[in-house]
Amino acid sequence: MERFNTPLEAFAHWVDTTPNKTFLRQPINRVFKEYTFKEADEEIRKIASALNGMGLSKGSHVAILSKNCAHWIMADLAIMMAGCISIPIYPTLGAESIHEILVHSESKAIIVGKLDDYSEQKSGIPDIPIIGVELYDIKEEYGWDELIAGNQPVKGLIEQKPEDLMTIMYTSGTTGSPKGVMHTVGTFSRLLSTAKESIKLPEQPRYFSYLPMTHIAERAGIELSAVYRGASVSFPESLATFAEDLASVQPETFFGVPRIWQKFQEKILEKMPQKKLDRLISLPILGNIIKKKIRKKLGLDASLANFSGAAPIAVSLQKWYSKLGIEINQAYGMTEDCILSHFNLPGSNKFGTVGRPLPGVLSKLSGEGEILIKSDCLMKGYYKEPEKTAEMFTEDGFLKTGDIGEFDHDGYLSITGRIKDQFKTDKGKYISPAPIELELLKNGDIDQVCIVGTGIPQPIALVVVSELGKSKSKAILEKSLMGTIGELNPKLESYEKIAKVIIMEEDWSVDNGLLTPTLKVKRNRVEGIHKDRYGQWFESKNDVVYEK
Repeated sequence: MERFNTPLEAFAHWVDTTPNKTFLRQPINRVFKEYTFKEADEEIRKIASALNGMGLSKGSHVAILSKNCAHWIMADLAIMMAGCISIPIYPTLGAESIHEILVHSESKAIIVGKLDDYSEQKSGIPDIPIIGVELYDIKEEYGWDELIAGNQPVKGLIEQKPEDLMTIMYTSGTTGSPKGVMHTVGTFSRLLSTAKESIKLPEQPRYFSYLPMTHIAERAGIELSAVYRGASVSFPESLATFAEDLASVQPETFFGVPRIWQKFQEKILEKMPQKKLDRLISLPILGNIIKKKIRKKLGLDASLANFSGAAPIAVSLQKWYSKLGIEINQAYGMTEDCILSHFNLPGSNKFGTVGRPLPGVLSKLSGEGEILIKSDCLMKGYYKEPEKTAEMFTEDGFLKTGDIGEFDHDGYLSITGRIKDQFKTDKGKYISPAPIELELLKNGDIDQVCIVGTGIPQPIALVVVSELGKSKSKAILEKSLMGTIGELNPKLESYEKIAKVIIMEEDWSVDNGLLTPTLKVKRNRVEGIHKDRYGQWFESKNDVVYEK
């Protein structure tokens, strides 16, 4: 197994040894435009040369604003080759948030790639050079193709040192303002060496990239993993073509946040109701054919390692997929520890847990039950935030995750809540909502849920109904929801029992600011909008209340 000290060393190896192998596959008008390692290297080196030609010296900050695409990865590698530091920006952010990050990060230039509505975001970019990628109809002062035509490639192996700062990643944040997490070249190298040894995949595997590359899981698990493993990376053209594109690629590993796994399940059950599915997959020979057909249709028939992370996944969902021959391994990590933390792995997967510590990780619980992590992959700190950085570490150098957990006798870790998510009812009792929410999400009529209760005697459930739930009559939907509450409440402490279900009028989404780009509920935003009505809802005569 090849071991590399830096991303540029890894990339150079594949350019030298497999120059004509496909590295990036970008769909344009339903045709994949492919870049071999050699072709990508040529463009990357010319863009690096152009960045240096703009006066961007070693250590300059260069931002990337783009959805996942071939040019995201080429831009990142070009920034490294130019000796600069990358500042990824979530492609769904508005102009104000973009401006805040660009100013705070002191970015000296920005590369703009594939976006849904650049015209609404452009005003957030201050007076710095903008490189637009013409392939995605971004017309700017500097054009990617124009710079390639007008520059000679930088030559030779570009040196990276393990201690060099490589990137500042601004967290999506379910609470508070985004903070810039600083990671070095060495951090990613240690992480990816560990991942290569822990997660067994074929040589130069196939990847499919669709979750925001600005997020640590996709950045490390897809982009940089592809660089270290020499993988080919394919992208979806749009949300409308996502299923078709994924099925055409059949990647050899797949990562999905719980909401993605829920959506896949919904689509399967729309076409084949649960009773029929159970009957068919139980048949001796036909059952295996049906399961394989479903896996292939999803695009997961060749996947050897499937992961879920970013938020807890329900055990019932893991078991449901297991019956189809799809094993979902729940993993746990955060931007601040560069996701070198706890993973379930194929062959040693325990449902309901986030796995055991990866090699090189020390973990323990504080007196309050907070999970503490220590490894060689922890962040250097938050950019320009020394006080906030200091708050994140214990005196003996462990990272405070903010998550509450417990270990079982086999060393598997379970997350039982977040310290900041806990709330107090007016009875003075603290409630951790996450475990209760996971139980409710077993009901296929519920798409999203947020348990709240500040200032009222008992908690209530704010619910966004799934497409399956929306297809049902009001009476049947209410019966389904109250049936789940009726099963759950006897298992809860008296002060945890759910008093009401509130059906939300509007879905929670990234666009309306109620989900993070990784599809986690922004609890503080949801509460900020609805908190004033908790008392009114609690006092309602109805068990199921509709937001109006």
